[in-house]
Amino acid sequence: MDQKVRYEIEFPINSSPQLLYQYISTPSGLSEWFADNVNSRGEFFTFIWNDSEEKARLASKKSGEKVKFKWVDENSKDTEYFFELHILVDELTKDVSLMVIDFADKNEVDEATQLWQNQISDLKHLIGSV
Repeated sequence: MDQKVRYEIEFPINSSPQLLYQYISTPSGLSEWFADNVNSRGEFFTFIWNDSEEKARLASKKSGEKVKFKWVDENSKDTEYFFELHILVDELTKDVSLMVIDFADKNEVDEATQLWQNQISDLKHLIGSV
């Protein structure tokens, strides 16, 4: 299996950090923009897109600031890959942005970035940040 590379993208979002946090940290919030459906059992989240399911463990969260989901294998053991959604607030301007940290195969980073851009666009429409 090819080694995946880490990449980061920052998206300005016109929203309060508290509202944004609800959309990145709860199954109901995530299912509105990130996946077709999201279920959770304890710390495990199942992300459903069309006919595929991926399972992740909520590895860490800091209320109002960030969430980190670690992808798990079929035995619910952590893999080395994760995605993190981090809410950044500029101290001077109070501008809010969402930092996405994710992994993709070297030759698929552009495609993965495009996918995040589409998903974040859906999120912005949802919270009225367009």
